[in-house]
Amino acid sequence: MTPLARRGAGLPGLPGPAATALLGGGLVLGLAAGAAWAAGRVLNDGVSRDDAQNPRLINWQWARNIAVRGAHDSQSDNDADAAVDGTERETASAEYARLVERSAALVASYTGINLPAPLRQVHVFDRPEWVDANLAQFRLMFAPLDESYAQTIARARGAAPVGIMGQVMLSGQMGILLGYLARRVLGQYDLSLLGREPVTEGRLYFVEPNIAAMVRRYELPRDEFRAWIALHEVTHAFEFEAHPWVRAYMNDLLTVYLRSLSDDLFGNRPGGALTMLAGRVKDNLFERGHVLEMMMSPAQREVFRKLQALMALMEGYSNHVMNRVGARHLKDHATLKQTFESRAKSRGAAEQLFIKLTGLDIKLEQYILGERFCEQVVAEHDIGFLNQVWSAESHLPTLEEIHDPSRWIARHARVAA
Repeated sequence: MTPLARRGAGLPGLPGPAATALLGGGLVLGLAAGAAWAAGRVLNDGVSRDDAQNPRLINWQWARNIAVRGAHDSQSDNDADAAVDGTERETASAEYARLVERSAALVASYTGINLPAPLRQVHVFDRPEWVDANLAQFRLMFAPLDESYAQTIARARGAAPVGIMGQVMLSGQMGILLGYLARRVLGQYDLSLLGREPVTEGRLYFVEPNIAAMVRRYELPRDEFRAWIALHEVTHAFEFEAHPWVRAYMNDLLTVYLRSLSDDLFGNRPGGALTMLAGRVKDNLFERGHVLEMMMSPAQREVFRKLQALMALMEGYSNHVMNRVGARHLKDHATLKQTFESRAKSRGAAEQLFIKLTGLDIKLEQYILGERFCEQVVAEHDIGFLNQVWSAESHLPTLEEIHDPSRWIARHARVAA
């Protein structure tokens, strides 16, 4: 995703709720709980419930409404920015389809990897359409948690008001997070992780209002900027579609993690989930790693770090290919790269705090560490040596190797010898 988190959003789909849990007992959670209690009473008639009338974990319609409102930036947008009209969509779709086809040829030439089939699913979105596409993926990802949540509410006498409060809080958090991202995401490759049906062909999304806003704000060359974004997202397609085992591997990690999270939050545990999480924070207080890991069991930390390593590799590989190919074929590549780097450094204090609280800092770190890893491997060897990462799970770098690429290089140099 450019510049975000695919699902991923550290753990692609769960940065927000996990980060908020860290604030337990703090001012932010206290204010949120009070607001949620009041809102829950007012909105009781609109609560999303299962067939047994138990409150669900998230009200997806509430989340969508909040996200769509948040996707409109009143300080810089007007109504025309938020929608893509029919003529504009048709023209842009044809242009992006052409850019995707050209990018696929350029990526194949540089990497030596070929796609099994052409990339045909190219979509030009406005912000609400991007929100809808991602909410559909979040619903799949949260389905196991949603079912366990309803069962927990049903078991506990008088728990429905608490369930409603939780629904309001998480729906609001989901909506705020997606609304923020909808104003910033430029492109995305989507392969429907955790879908029930086998998928071999992903979809490429281009959020045209955001791309157009970047072009205007920074006076960028529109055609080259579009091509640059297409290179990044098309490279993600190569990672998944030329190596089908990668999707299966990521699905397995997500499934294991979400099942474990569901057991933690909604299982029958002595003292309840809060007691368990408090104990883990105490046990992990001096452990190295991201702050989210403080609440994880050893098994969860292992899965979390595997996901971090994989996502860092994928984002870093896409950035590496985008920059190497872009430098050869886009005359304004240096300007585009410098603009993005300066944009990342110019975030205000409020935005930096939001990124930290929602867990998006993990995603931003993935770009930096992953690109550094890929650049060092290619500098010391070549792209063919780096491409070993896609040959099997055992060839993937660990998180420690992402931080220290020389360890991965040494491991694979020994194998080659």
